[in-house]
Amino acid sequence: RGLKFVVRKFTGRCELQRICYNNKHGARRTLKIESSLRYSKNELLQSALSVHPDKVEKTIDDIMALKKINPDTNPQLSISLQASVLQIVGYRNLVAEVEKLRREPYDCENPDHEEMLMKLWKELRPDTPLSGRISKQWCEIGFQGSDPKTDFRGMGLLGLHNLLYFAQHDKATALQMLNDSLQPKHKYVTKPEWEQKNLDKAIGYSFAIVGINITDLAYSLLVSGSLKTHLYNVAPETPNLLHFQQTFCYLMQEFHRFWIEEDPSDIMEFNRVRSKFHRRILRQLKNPDMALCPHFSASDLHLVNL
Repeated sequence: RGLKFVVRKFTGRCELQRICYNNKHGARRTLKIESSLRYSKNELLQSALSVHPDKVEKTIDDIMALKKINPDTNPQLSISLQASVLQIVGYRNLVAEVEKLRREPYDCENPDHEEMLMKLWKELRPDTPLSGRISKQWCEIGFQGSDPKTDFRGMGLLGLHNLLYFAQHDKATALQMLNDSLQPKHKYVTKPEWEQKNLDKAIGYSFAIVGINITDLAYSLLVSGSLKTHLYNVAPETPNLLHFQQTFCYLMQEFHRFWIEEDPSDIMEFNRVRSKFHRRILRQLKNPDMALCPHFSASDLHLVNL
């Protein structure tokens, strides 16, 4: 605390000013602002972390007044602080929204839930009618049995939301992954069969089950705070469910490639491959300039895609 006082006297700037002026917009700046606010002994600064988004602007005005900073001579500071605080409270709200979806169980009596499930089938099997709600056909898109609701127990509606978003918004990739996943591993196919069927991308995993597992991975990255690096770099202001779902799509594609690279002998190696993939993503997210899928750039940084 004494050091902060000395630095402020020497530079003429408080800690929040120094952070904003010395760091570009994105994770580098927002993570430092978040830390500064969290460990402040001032209640106003601490409360900024959980303020309602509609009250962020007023909160920043109050902080500027508390720090005796003239907004007319420091206009960019107010804008920078507001953008970072919106990211912080937005991330907090996103965690709550994702958690709510995860906790909501799939209900076959709920017409909205059933409609989403039917849409998923139509997106992934557009030319194949479903014989019935309870059917072994669900295994064709990677569910374990004749009723998909049992597979959603771990991730609730979040798993279904993510799978449907992937199938609708990145359809070509989703269909290619599904097609690959239905092929047998090459070591169980004779060379003539291999050449005839051109199974160069054979995978041999259950598409929907992998999607639910990758949903769990994305969820764990979110609630642990590891995704802050990525989301603070891609969401100009408030991270939302759309950003989370785009991240899920990216993780699905990357896991698909990673599974091929690892070339596991069978599906029994799934947990090993998934854990290794998880560690790889965590390492990448330790870079404060990292954006896993920079569809939306938060600054003029040239964000690197994995």
